[in-house]
Amino acid sequence: MSAPLPTPVELPSIDDLDHAIVDLSARMDAACFEQLVLIRQFDERGGWLKWAFPNCTEWLAWRCDLGLSAAREKVRVSHALMTLPAISSAFAEGRLSYTKVRALTRVANPRNEIELITFARKSTAIQVEERCRELRCGTVASIDDANNAHVRRSLTIRRNPSRGTLTVTVELPVETGELINKALDKARDNGQAPGFPDEPWSARQADALVAVANAYLCGAEDSSNCSTDNYQVTVHVDRTALVDGEGRSSLPIESVRRIACDSDTVLIVEDEDGQPLNIGRKSRTVPTAIKRALWARDKGCNFPGCHRKHFVDAHHIHHWSAGGETNLDNLMLLCSRHHRLVHEGRYRIVKDYQDRWCFKRPDGLAVPECGYCPEDTTDDELDFPSKLVNNPSAEGFAAEVF
Repeated sequence: MSAPLPTPVELPSIDDLDHAIVDLSARMDAACFEQLVLIRQFDERGGWLKWAFPNCTEWLAWRCDLGLSAAREKVRVSHALMTLPAISSAFAEGRLSYTKVRALTRVANPRNEIELITFARKSTAIQVEERCRELRCGTVASIDDANNAHVRRSLTIRRNPSRGTLTVTVELPVETGELINKALDKARDNGQAPGFPDEPWSARQADALVAVANAYLCGAEDSSNCSTDNYQVTVHVDRTALVDGEGRSSLPIESVRRIACDSDTVLIVEDEDGQPLNIGRKSRTVPTAIKRALWARDKGCNFPGCHRKHFVDAHHIHHWSAGGETNLDNLMLLCSRHHRLVHEGRYRIVKDYQDRWCFKRPDGLAVPECGYCPEDTTDDELDFPSKLVNNPSAEGFAAEVF
């Protein structure tokens, strides 16, 4: 008589694992806050002197096996939090991640920390870092950043005969580096760069660079005759940043003033939330003016957690054939992958209780804008411990986690 087959182990559901990971992340962030408080106290009392280190950063890197840059940031953030009680409280409760707090402490002060927390709670870490960078660029103090970026500009060429290759490494200030990016885009999209659609993006970029060099050597020997009409770079800046030296800017404010002196500019008027004014007309094809404003608002794919800026389409939320209009209120940018998910993948775009667009999975679950908040992981009807573990050795862990 054959032995009975073993009972299959019931695996936790994906949603159970999702909630468990997020809950653990929140508790790790709270523990990180406690560590930073201890680091500040240790630094204030000169504890690193006992170990013969010149500063707390080097001691922390040695004692906790951190890189110097990571240790330096932890020491900086630990002291910055001392004057930011609201951010400290949110961090201690696990409502803000260390990544967000690290960015916020570069620009936060007692006057704006509540506003920054509100923004951070509804945005991804990447969006928070970008907003904080813009806030820093919108102040007069950013002139040091602009000067440092100018001083650091460099180009190095390294030949590798054994591989038969040549490596070019370039570091430029953002505003001049964007010119390189625009030139590569133009060479690639106009068919000047040879290649095949199935080739890697990096290979096509390399071909575009060769095409730009060939074009210069073949006919544009005198770069002083180049026309600025061949490219256009759009810079976003708050009017208050230009006038008062305090606001948001996509580049250091002095760099913006310099560029505006001798370049063609595109003015995009924004409201207090950074939303471009609506431009609309009834048309299936998205006009250039609307597409420009759409890019200014979305800056890339609008699907939560996705920040792709290439292969992005303008999507009609209410389809044009069903009476939807071609205006900013009915358009959003989606990358080709998420565009397909919305059309063929049964994902839906609906309005939430605050009259904002949100995405829903095919099973009806809303996709959070920036991951789950700790309170979103609480479900009275869900028995996580019994679903997550199936052996006695794991029960203690489950009880501790939940």
